Amino acid sequence: MPLVECVPNFSEGRNPELLESLRAALTSVPGVRLLDAQADASHNRSVFTLVAPPDAAVEAAFRGVKLAAERIDLRTHKGEHPRMGAADVVPFIPLEGTTMDDCVALAKRLGERVGRELGIPVFLYERAATRPERANLADVRKGEFEGLRDLIGQDPAHEPDYGPAQIHHSAGAVAIGARPFLVAYNVYLATGDQAVAKAIAKTVRTATGGLPAVKALGMLVGGEAQVSMNLVDIDVTPPHVAFEAVAKAAREAGSDVAWSEIVGMVPERCLHAATEQHLMLREPVAAHVLEAKVRATAGPTLGDWTDAVASASPAPGGGTVSAVAGAMAAALAAMVGRLTVGRKKYAAVDGEFRRLVDDAEALRVRLMRLGDEDAAAFNAVSAAYALPKEPEAPRKDAIQAALVGAAQVPLETLRAARQVAGLAARAAEAGNRNAVSDAGVGAMLAGAAARGAAYNVRINVAGMPRPAEAAELVSEAKRLIAEAEADVARATAAVEAAIGA
Repeated sequence: MPLVECVPNFSEGRNPELLESLRAALTSVPGVRLLDAQADASHNRSVFTLVAPPDAAVEAAFRGVKLAAERIDLRTHKGEHPRMGAADVVPFIPLEGTTMDDCVALAKRLGERVGRELGIPVFLYERAATRPERANLADVRKGEFEGLRDLIGQDPAHEPDYGPAQIHHSAGAVAIGARPFLVAYNVYLATGDQAVAKAIAKTVRTATGGLPAVKALGMLVGGEAQVSMNLVDIDVTPPHVAFEAVAKAAREAGSDVAWSEIVGMVPERCLHAATEQHLMLREPVAAHVLEAKVRATAGPTLGDWTDAVASASPAPGGGTVSAVAGAMAAALAAMVGRLTVGRKKYAAVDGEFRRLVDDAEALRVRLMRLGDEDAAAFNAVSAAYALPKEPEAPRKDAIQAALVGAAQVPLETLRAARQVAGLAARAAEAGNRNAVSDAGVGAMLAGAAARGAAYNVRINVAGMPRPAEAAELVSEAKRLIAEAEADVARATAAVEAAIGA
């Protein structure tokens, strides 16, 4: 599934309740995953990092901007960090399956909507900029809220890209853009002298002859001098190079580095590069990272999988979902079994339920495998339909064979789901009473899995050039559905009897 990163910055870093509301607004959109949220009281600013499919990212960002406009008043806002808006900056960054052009289009979509619906002036920046002088965020935000209040609507150079030609009375203006991955990196000095931080910032930033792809400010944060940097191209200047430059300048100024911090997220390659340099490794460190290997072999998370189902791709589809539902039903049956065995109260069924657990576990594994096989069978059907239409006979034979295979997989799912329904029904009838509702849910899931698998048998048979050849598949599916539904009815009756009105 295509993904983008979105990193909205809000002019609030002190109010926990409001920060939680911003988090809730951003994550209220299905498909959005919040990777990180950082707030700084001295800067009075928060940075949220989320990844999502493109449409979801735009919707989440809009909800965050809307809430910020309702709850943050820049007329009373004070903080160390430059700002011009309640929602100050909203960049989109391309990730998997997306390009910079895609992110530019997303920035424009969000900007148009924010200007139209919220009445906030919007300036497009970085790769989305409509004017060369707006590519640099610092130039866009120059003057901040108070200065821009008099310029927007009066100075043609400050005409917004979207929204009214006047600053919002409390929410200010917002910069929305598209950019490569940026790392916000702060280095704290072992001094309270802000002048030293400003001098070092001037030494390291690109605009004054320092490191390439570095923006830097010197400020005082909590009594400590801080060199605050945006590393706008980490392949040109990664964090460890910026750190060494600041440390060298600090020593030359008679000070030293106290500590540093990364704000938001950083790609693994930045940390790997620092490790490789300081350990003088001759090969990439990534090959030796244990946790990365563990993640690589773990397979997709439940969230990843549901994202794949929700995508525009037809696979994984109903057949795979049916198999997974059956596997979940088997897992519930196994759980009830484990809550039953070894309990004195259920000694009479102990041996039976130990076998039930073993059977449920075997079916769970089998159904998960069938979920993978269903997607593969669909791909085989697609390949058959892609064959040349002439000569006709070979293509028809290939389609027939592929559809027979595609019907056999859900039929196997149906057989397994029917067995799971029987186990769940038995668990509901004789298993631990405290888990009877879990057994009931398992039975219902097994019934749904069976019905869904039967649909897939029938639709594949219906699409065959010679459906009569597979009539027995449909006949078996109908029989198995009737048996599964009888088991579901048994389980439902047991649950109702156990839990009462």
